[in-house]
Amino acid sequence: MKTIREHGAALAEARAGEAVLAERARLAREVHDILAHSQSAQIVHLEGARLLLERGDDPAAALDRVERAVRLARTGLEETRRALDGLRGEELPLAERLERLAVEFRSVTGAPCTVSVTGSLDSLEAGARLAVARTAQEALTNVRKHAPGAAVSVALRRVEGWCELEVCDTGGPPGRLSSSGGGDGLVGMRERAELIGGSLAARPGTEGFRVLLRVPA
Repeated sequence: MKTIREHGAALAEARAGEAVLAERARLAREVHDILAHSQSAQIVHLEGARLLLERGDDPAAALDRVERAVRLARTGLEETRRALDGLRGEELPLAERLERLAVEFRSVTGAPCTVSVTGSLDSLEAGARLAVARTAQEALTNVRKHAPGAAVSVALRRVEGWCELEVCDTGGPPGRLSSSGGGDGLVGMRERAELIGGSLAARPGTEGFRVLLRVPA
């Protein structure tokens, strides 16, 4: 019969094994999200370049599309490396991750993208930080797809025990409905939020589209 100490050691070992499996699952989800974001955006630009070349249109515009796809590929590689760095305790601060996403958005689209952060985020758990970063990334990807040329604001704030991420765009070209929040990616983000006790809403705003994520802080 096992002693209390042996039972305690076995329980600790089981919990450690569960933690390892959970961390592997988290890494797998993060890498999946990175690749889905990067590759879908690359396809948009490469398909645009192909259509321009088929029609014999401005080759400079086609080259620009290809160059944007290359930048996205490099960014995806850097994001994957950062995901692995996170496992070694080298994760970037959340505010810096959001600012990098904004820089990428401005570089790829030429449209404005602002970031504001208010309140302390030091107590956010890893799952909450990941949900915020991935939701912001997915929302910006959807703006590029469905509301080209739209300006975007990204606001991260702490409100009464919650951390809120709000991403709003100004809408697509005249006569085109902005539907930047309706993609399958945001469905996955909503499920991710609910797993950690949060919520995600995506619906038309006063001008374009509004995505609001709430996670425990």
